[in-house]
Amino acid sequence: MIQVSHVFHDYEGKGKFAVSDISFSVEGGSIFGFLGPSGAGKSTIQNIMTGLLPIQQGEVLYDGKSVRGLNTGFFNQIGVSFEQSNLYTSLTGLENLKYYAALFSVPTLSPMELLERVGLREDANKRISHYSKGMKQRLTFARALINRPKYLFLDEPTSGLDPKTAVRIRELILEQKQRGAAVFLTTHSMELADALSDTVAFLYDGVIAAMDTPEALKRVYGRRDVRIVYREDGEERERVIPMDQREELTAFLANVDVVKLHSQEATLEEIFLRVTGKELTT
Repeated sequence: MIQVSHVFHDYEGKGKFAVSDISFSVEGGSIFGFLGPSGAGKSTIQNIMTGLLPIQQGEVLYDGKSVRGLNTGFFNQIGVSFEQSNLYTSLTGLENLKYYAALFSVPTLSPMELLERVGLREDANKRISHYSKGMKQRLTFARALINRPKYLFLDEPTSGLDPKTAVRIRELILEQKQRGAAVFLTTHSMELADALSDTVAFLYDGVIAAMDTPEALKRVYGRRDVRIVYREDGEERERVIPMDQREELTAFLANVDVVKLHSQEATLEEIFLRVTGKELTT
């Protein structure tokens, strides 16, 4: 379990906090979606949690142990996939994974099997300098899994991927959850977060604006509507009526020639707009 308690960070030491009073927890066997636009503070929190930035104020605990005092053995338990790939471009994909696996003092997965899972087996012996951006993204993701991490940090894991490959990566992320990993997902993709996350937090201007399960956020902040396509005077028309307006909905349906009915609920992106007053942008 990861516990983040009242974390603040000020890059310049002038009282202007990049993140302010951030608190949440990530259970093993769950996915925590940390959502917000670029510049909201997502990377700052991830860097503090992984030891890349020192804690200035607050605490981060891994199964009760502070990140401040963790030794090198801690890094046997974490996997990190950065949005910007940091690979050795003169090495092949297979050589990158073999080199990285050798850094751990715990059993690691087969590099070739991982390349197979992310669709790079045929490119295993190709130099990274000849990889596309999407191929580098997949290899960086595979590298994060090689030590079967107990704590997995994923930063925009499907960014720039084609839909088919993105689905494959989503499936692999869910597998990590199922085997018991605590997955911390930072993204501006509300669709990805909605599909995967057990809990989501909206980060805006360095503070958590809202946090709950996706379904609970939709109940609290969203509206459930029925979109009705009906025929009138020989033409198809459309009307949207909130589900809680049952009498109006029932009366309308009883008096029109219905062609199609669609139930609709607010998306996380729409809820983000309602909570923060700002549109989510990349």
